[in-house]
Amino acid sequence: MSLVDLTLSMANPGQEKLGPDQPYSAKQTMRTREWRIGTGASAYSARVHYLDHWSMAGTYLDFPGHIAQTDDGVDAGNAPLPRLYRLDATVIHLDRGHQPGRITEGELTAACPAGASGQALVVHALGTRRFDEIEYQSLYLGRDAVAWIIGRGTRLLVADVYESHCDPQDVFRDLFRAGLYAVCHPVNLHR
Repeated sequence: MSLVDLTLSMANPGQEKLGPDQPYSAKQTMRTREWRIGTGASAYSARVHYLDHWSMAGTYLDFPGHIAQTDDGVDAGNAPLPRLYRLDATVIHLDRGHQPGRITEGELTAACPAGASGQALVVHALGTRRFDEIEYQSLYLGRDAVAWIIGRGTRLLVADVYESHCDPQDVFRDLFRAGLYAVCHPVNLHR
């Protein structure tokens, strides 16, 4: 068995090509301060880093609390690990990176391996492309696809596409209302 790292660093290489008004260009700053601790021969300098970034930088876990109306009190600090770790997963490959638009229940059903089950679902829609290599939210899950994901008993969704601002599908509100957790901005799904 091989392991594939799905995480995108918060200091996302590739974001430098995006302008400051682009959705994925998270302006991040870091400053470092040193303090002298102690005196004499036992003195040392401690470094403290101050980081400033938005909460959706890099690959991140998203919980129902992201939306005030679905907040169930669970966040990254108190989420039960059995909901996140060592779950049986189904992987669906679509390769729609060059076809913008809505992903339907029919597409997911047709691409889903026969007899697949598991509490985690990985939707790999973009082929070898990353989420930030296509037009912002030009490929997205439709309402019927979200209902299918919820209906199959999914508890953790890892996907390289989610919502559309131009054609809102209420993806996150519906997922979070059903108690799902989401992994956003994963990379290397093609591996």
